[in-house]
Amino acid sequence: MDSQKTILLIEDDLDLAELATAYFRQKGIQVLHMEDPLEALKSITSKKLVPDAIITDLNLPLMSGLDFIKAARNEGVALPIILITVSNDVDTAVEAINAGAYDFVVKPLHFPQLLISAQRAFKFNSLNEENENLRQTLDFSKGVNPDGIIGKSDAIRKVVDLARRVAKSASTVSITGESGTGKEVFAKAIHNWSPRAKKPFVAINCSAIPENLLESELFGHAKGSFTGAVEKKVGLFEEADGGTLFLDEIGDLNLSLQAKLLRVLQEREIKRVGENQSRSVDVRVIVATHKDLRQEVAEKRFREDLYFRLNVIPVKLPPLRDRREDILPLAEHFLKKYNAINGTQVQGFKKSAKEFLLTQGWRGNVRELENAIERSVVLSSGAEIDVAAFTLFDEPALQDAFLSTEDKKNAFVFHFGDEVEPLHELEKKYVQFVYERKNRAKELTAKALGIDRKTLYRKLQEIDPQVSV
Repeated sequence: MDSQKTILLIEDDLDLAELATAYFRQKGIQVLHMEDPLEALKSITSKKLVPDAIITDLNLPLMSGLDFIKAARNEGVALPIILITVSNDVDTAVEAINAGAYDFVVKPLHFPQLLISAQRAFKFNSLNEENENLRQTLDFSKGVNPDGIIGKSDAIRKVVDLARRVAKSASTVSITGESGTGKEVFAKAIHNWSPRAKKPFVAINCSAIPENLLESELFGHAKGSFTGAVEKKVGLFEEADGGTLFLDEIGDLNLSLQAKLLRVLQEREIKRVGENQSRSVDVRVIVATHKDLRQEVAEKRFREDLYFRLNVIPVKLPPLRDRREDILPLAEHFLKKYNAINGTQVQGFKKSAKEFLLTQGWRGNVRELENAIERSVVLSSGAEIDVAAFTLFDEPALQDAFLSTEDKKNAFVFHFGDEVEPLHELEKKYVQFVYERKNRAKELTAKALGIDRKTLYRKLQEIDPQVSV
């Protein structure tokens, strides 16, 4: 069922406004009436009012209807605007349409005609919103964002400043940080800020490709060079020629490939598998890893000479727990993203949800936060996301990532949303908590709870009918 539509009526004739409000109310349409066009414009641009269409009189105090339309369009207001004129003057109509009016109607008003115009405006607005959602979905699928990096904390600003400075050079960059901190996002940003921005950005996760295929992926191969090589293949170094090659999880390369990569970085030449011919490549290499490469070198799992070649400009990304000021801006960004992808209209986060987001450890960093927001958008049944959308599955990492395993076992942690849970639900959770703490020993659990075993069995089966008795 469609939600009730809303019209913003800008009209200084109070009698006419009252008649229009009553007529549209009968048709199930809400009318918000304002006399001052300047105040109306301020309310719209500040998002204080979000109507589905606007109807404005031509002759208004302080600002004419035409001037209102022009000002609204200059402010980026895309809502359909219907202009009420005093005469069926062609010049006025043309001027109104040129100014950005969706339609115009002539006084004395014929309300059924105005209703038809309003209904068409509603459909026009809905199509605009759908198109915008599709555009945003396409943009997000391509990773389009001003620079792809969201944050206002000192920690992230320092990294962004460093990344912008190194982007202008051709030096190899090594990005380190915990899993989920956004290493590929920064690699793309460095590419986009560099003189190579219009050339290819090619990324590969070294740990995701089997070792026996990774050399072919990177350097290409000649036809017949190995079983299954039925056609020649251009490698990623050649694909990225003139641009940037991002090697994620570089710490997972085997020693043989490390030696070949070192040669490419030194000679700026590659050899396809099965060929003796060297091919020149002009590629800026950015690598990333969550491993401590110095430790890998010490344990002989990573070549020291390659480490020094890669670590020309190290960029270390902070974990999300060290940039808590960025959690809510990131959450808002992901909310918009998944609203666009799912066609939902979740407006924001309730206070309890914001507090929850700010108190989590986010061991999976930005990736974990994004997954949590995506899930909450899908599960949310209201205009705003409640903390219950985050705790529905009771994931230990989300319950309290700061608690150690022993702390979690010894602390009854219970999150609630804006609505407090009923007592019987809290009782179930506590029974489950004690049962797990006692390592599922029913006799000990019953004794700790002060109930007999029969009562415990009944309560456990209420929680999980599959539990054995």
